[in-house]
Formats: sequence, C-alpha cells, structure tokens
Amino acid sequence: MVFKKIFIPSGLETKRIILRFGSIDYNAKIWINGKFVGENSVAFLPFEIEISDLIELGNENLLVIKVNNELNCETIPQGITKEQFRSEKRLREETYPPTRFDFTPYGGIHRSIQLVITPKIFISRIKVDTKITGKKQGFVRVTVKVNTAQNLTAHIKISDGKKVLSSNEDVKKEKVSSEFKIPDCRFWSNEDPFLYNLEVQLYDGDYVIDEYKLPIGIREIKVEGNKILLNGKEIYLKGFGKHEDFSVVGKGLLLPLMVKDFEMMKWINANSFRTSHYPYSEEMMFYADRKGILVIDEVAAVSLDFRRVNDKTLKSHKEHIQRLIERDYNHPSVIMWAIGNEPNLVGDSDYYNGSARKYWKQIFAFTKKLDNNRPVTVPNCTRAGVNDPVFEFSDIITLNRYYGWYEYPGNLEEAVNILSDEMDIIYKKYKRPIMFTEFGVDTVPGYHSLSTQMFTEEYQQKFLEAYIRLIRSKNYTVGEHVWNFADFRTPQHFRRVVLNLKGVFTRNREPKSAAFTLKKLWNQNSKNKI
Repeated sequence: MVFKKIFIPSGLETKRIILRFGSIDYNAKIWINGKFVGENSVAFLPFEIEISDLIELGNENLLVIKVNNELNCETIPQGITKEQFRSEKRLREETYPPTRFDFTPYGGIHRSIQLVITPKIFISRIKVDTKITGKKQGFVRVTVKVNTAQNLTAHIKISDGKKVLSSNEDVKKEKVSSEFKIPDCRFWSNEDPFLYNLEVQLYDGDYVIDEYKLPIGIREIKVEGNKILLNGKEIYLKGFGKHEDFSVVGKGLLLPLMVKDFEMMKWINANSFRTSHYPYSEEMMFYADRKGILVIDEVAAVSLDFRRVNDKTLKSHKEHIQRLIERDYNHPSVIMWAIGNEPNLVGDSDYYNGSARKYWKQIFAFTKKLDNNRPVTVPNCTRAGVNDPVFEFSDIITLNRYYGWYEYPGNLEEAVNILSDEMDIIYKKYKRPIMFTEFGVDTVPGYHSLSTQMFTEEYQQKFLEAYIRLIRSKNYTVGEHVWNFADFRTPQHFRRVVLNLKGVFTRNREPKSAAFTLKKLWNQNSKNKI
C-alpha cells in the first residue's frame, strides 16, 4: 500500500483532472479520499483515472495505491505456483519466487505518476500514418479524435522548423482526418532520425480549447521477399534483447541509465533492440525516435503455457496488445510488433493439436486489424521447434537459440552445424525471412581460458562470432539480436548465480571482451559476410 497526500489548487472547477500512471506492475487498485476509483491489470503500460468529481480543490487529497504482483494463468504474463511446479514433477525447473520467465518479477510503481489537467473537451487521441510516395516526397495522414460530438474545428500543422504545412478541418462524429504531401521530405531512418513537428489545435469558434504537440518521423517499413526495407532500402538489424534492470533501482525508470545505454548501443554499432519481454517506458521510445534506434516492440505474453490458456487469457492478451499499439503507434522507431515470446517453453505435445493455432490466428488477426503497416512476429524457442504455429502467421520468423549452451554445451562446431540444418528446414517450409532474436552464453567477467571453456569471456566471443558467421551465410536472414545487452537479475535457481550473465556488458555497464568483438563485426550497416 502507498499513501500520498496531493495538493490540488483551486480554480480548476471547469477542468478535467486525471491521474496518469506510467506503469504499475502487475495489478493496482486506486482510492481517492477513501473512495475506490479504479483498477488496472495491464502491466508495463500507462493508465489514467479521472478524479475531477472526487477531489477537494484548494486542499490536500489522500491518494492510496494498493499494488499486487501476483500472476496467474489468466494474466499476461502468466504466473505459476510452487505447487504447480511440483505437481508437474518439474522440480529442477522451479524458481524462487516461482515464475514462467527468466527475469525477476519486480512488483511496484516503476514509472512516474502525473497529475494531468485538461479542458472538459479535449483531444483524446492522435494517430499518424506515413509513407513514401516519391523519391523525395512523403505522405502523412493525421487522424484526431475528441471526446465530444459538438461542432469544433481542428487546425493541424506540420513543420520542419522552417516550412509549415497546415489545414483546417471540421470535426465530425468525434473524429477528423487530414492528409499532407511533404515535398523535399527528410525521411526518418537510423542514419538520419529527422523529426517533424506536428501540432494540433482544437477550436471552438475563435477560441483554442485544447492543443497537442508531437514529434513525428516520416518513414515506411516493408517486408519484401527476404528483406526488410526501410524507406525502400534494405536494412539489416544488429543489436540486442534488453531488460529494464539495474542495481538499486531494479526495474524503476532511471533516465541517466537510459541515456547511457543508448550511447553504448551507438558505440558498439548496434542499430536496434527488442523490448524483451514487455513494453519499456515511454521515455525510452521517444529517445529511440531521437537517436535513430530501431525497435521491436514486445507485449508481455512471455512463455505462454497452452495447457493453462483459456478465454480470459486470450482477452487479457488482446487488451495488452491494444494498449501497446495505442501507446506506441506513432513512434517511427517502432518497426515491428512482437506479440509474444517463446510460447510452449514447457514443450507440451498438445501445443500442436490445433488449439494453439486457433489462438495465434486470432491474436495475429487482432494485431493486424490495429496496425496493418508493421510486420508482426513471435520469437520461437527450441522446445516449440520447427512446427510452431506462430510461424504460419509471422511476417518475419524470429528464433531464440542456444545450441552450444543449453543444448550441445561446449560443442560449438556441432551446435552450429545442427542449427544450420534447422534454419534451412524452417525456411524451406515457411518461405519467410528469418531473424535471430536471442543467442548468447553466460559469461563470468574476468574468467579466461586458453582452451574452449564455457563461462569464459573467450567462449562468449567464439560463440557470438560463430553464430553471426552462420546467420550471415544464409540469404534469407534479416537480423541478429544478441542475448543480452547487459547482465540482469533473475529469480533464484541453481543455474543462475544471482544474475543471468549473458550480457555483453555487466549489470553496471562495463564491457566484457565480446563487446569489442561485436563492435568490429557491426562496423558496417550492411549484412557483410565474415
């Protein structure tokens, strides 16, 4: 329970007053002045609660937040209990606290809480769609939603700092759209992350009653054949799976750390990352726009156990996807949605009986209805294998593989040969481009060996170079994301000494030897063979 007194000044009687929570994990119940006002069970994403009629202006008001980090089979992510581990005779897989995933299930208020004041009539959503219509011409469609059906006018402006394009449109049925052709357009890319300024003003007669400003990037992402095209040019993804994790603050938002991580990604020549295994902060997404780092944006449906999936799980999954897309749709840095990660990690044979296919068909269709412009994927794990039903619906096949570590430990040459054959089988069956979203090994900083020895810095270097050489040798691959950017905290388990040590950087952001190896391998934007 969190108790906080908040002072709200007088003079706001004609305004709408809301509390906006950046993220509370995993369930939150809210009271104002002793009155229950709302609940949220969608973790890692913002939610709002209006308190206009519940507060005393000019006085202190008591805010109470009750946080619960318990998970179950119907939540996203799913939970598990020690009793379930033991009844399934999975004693060696049991963790403390019990989780279905390999990162600490931090509970709490992880991002900012804001008191937001708006007019009673306000802009409720802005949706920006962009594409390229000529060699130097961009196209922008701006859709604005408001919370009333009364007669209003929207004044929409797009500026590059010098030139201004504008339009005035009447709001009809709580919505208005306007289209712009942008001549001599600077297309947003990782090499030139130029942002235009979008400004929307809502007029009632001659009076501005609400306005919103938003930086936007004009770009187009496509998958054609075995290539990802950004603005019509082939892009090869190099980077990491990450985690929001750091000593002292855990998962809490720490802006200096965010800046540090982006500078380190630039230093190592990475051009992208995945928000494994949940949505990251809004601040990080805006910073990715500014820095030109491409993002695979992932929902928190990690390691779904389909023996325990039901209609409530499906409903929760859809709500997480919808809330994520609504939040991040306008970010030019977001080039792909990952709507799950490693389903059927338990390796259950019933996963292939048709029920999982039906589930994923609904989830992919739901996602495409919300956004049909970006590719959609679900990273696959070894236990789900080459017949994973997510492959059928994915625009890009994404693989998490650890041959040479969890399987065939230390036998790197054999591991790479087996993986090569598996990649060819998958591509032959599905004819989709393949990207690796995870590959890596635990590495103890400062541990060295002249011979091939797991856990050494030399083994991490050899492993990553061998995988990258294999990935780039195939003409159907489109990217390589190393697992992980930095060491991170995990639940207690005998295979983890406090941390997952697969980071190329330590938890305190010191480079291991592999960081210098990757910096050399990633020194070109193209998919050069090594």
